[in-house]
Amino acid sequence: MKRLVFLTGAGISAESGLTTFRDSGGLWEQYPVMQVASIEGYENDPELVIRFYNERRRQLLKVEPNEAHRLVAQLEQQYDVTVVTQNVDDLHERAGSSHIIHLHGELMKATSTYAPNDPAQIVTLTPDHLDIQMGDRAQDGSQLRPFIVWFGEAVPMIEKAAYAVQQADVLVVIGTSLNVYPAAGLLHYAKHECPIYLIDPHPANVPLSLGVEIIEKGASEGMKELCKLLG
Repeated sequence: MKRLVFLTGAGISAESGLTTFRDSGGLWEQYPVMQVASIEGYENDPELVIRFYNERRRQLLKVEPNEAHRLVAQLEQQYDVTVVTQNVDDLHERAGSSHIIHLHGELMKATSTYAPNDPAQIVTLTPDHLDIQMGDRAQDGSQLRPFIVWFGEAVPMIEKAAYAVQQADVLVVIGTSLNVYPAAGLLHYAKHECPIYLIDPHPANVPLSLGVEIIEKGASEGMKELCKLLG
């Protein structure tokens, strides 16, 4: 079975109604990025940062996976599919994808301030217990914090993601500006003969040497076209 690897970003979830960070009117215009998405911001004002992600979680529960998410999941019937996502939402999971690598953490999880990547410290939040409160403790006694990889922190899943891209027979990039490293460097791990498709209505500057085939459409329409191309 051919290995199909997706690298997805905010553009695939925007169609579900999630506010993106970088677009006009996005979250970075409402909040200084380093205030709510850096380890320094958290250390300076943990209450503000925790509240910000509580709000993101409440917004996430109001939206559903869109057709692009569902088509990615359906391709598991024909391919060995891995989704490498820069998104922290759970829309790929809810659409039915079964093998997902979250590069930047998961919004519906919380973890220890002392050891954020220790699996023993990570807890899954539920709709009944959605918010993290100041004073909520991880198993190690530290304040529970969002399970998010912030600026200034290592990206623990990047090696696993790079290995997945190395194994790909087909690589598909959806809705990511490819501006944020180390995720932006993942394309360079693809095999020389591996076809690469980029689905984006406003494609980023992709190195011509990679021979990327651009599908200049939104995520859902682009996925429909990709499915036709894959046959």
